[in-house]
Amino acid sequence: METDPDVLLALPRALRGELKDPLGPIYTDADELLADAGGPVVTVGDVVTYHLLRAGRRPDVALVDGKTKRDPVDEAVWEAIDGFGHRVEVSNPAATLSAALLDALRAALDRAGGGGAETTVIVVDGEEDLAALPAVLAAPDGASVVYGQPDEGMVLAAVTDEHRATVRDLLERMDGDAMRAFDVLGVD
Repeated sequence: METDPDVLLALPRALRGELKDPLGPIYTDADELLADAGGPVVTVGDVVTYHLLRAGRRPDVALVDGKTKRDPVDEAVWEAIDGFGHRVEVSNPAATLSAALLDALRAALDRAGGGGAETTVIVVDGEEDLAALPAVLAAPDGASVVYGQPDEGMVLAAVTDEHRATVRDLLERMDGDAMRAFDVLGVD
């Protein structure tokens, strides 16, 4: 487990294989994905966020880290991720979920669901890869969480009770304090 006191959950090596199975269908066309997506829309990853922006849809919540497959994203991708109502910066070490990331995600979802429907980009110092899991758990029914499946496309994970149960199980099997993570997210 990380020594960072802000880290609530860390991915053990034994669970890595289970995360390779997508939580929904894989799309290579952003317009087709958006035609099937519910709202609010949460994106996890710079390239996924970029593709939705290019398709004319600003995600309600976007989590980015300036990288794709551990390499810096193209400058054009990074520059395009702009125009959000709120920008929040958090630290989240690789293969972990920090309290700061979970708190920022919960606050962004609250803003997206409020009367003003405000958009938020969460810029992660470290890695945002695991954020799709708490996003599925904390987003409202009918929401969509979109994340990248390396070398395949974009996964559209509909927020359903079934997906929440799958994600909850994964988070509970991670190293750390799942109950505290759920508390920070504001979920039972």
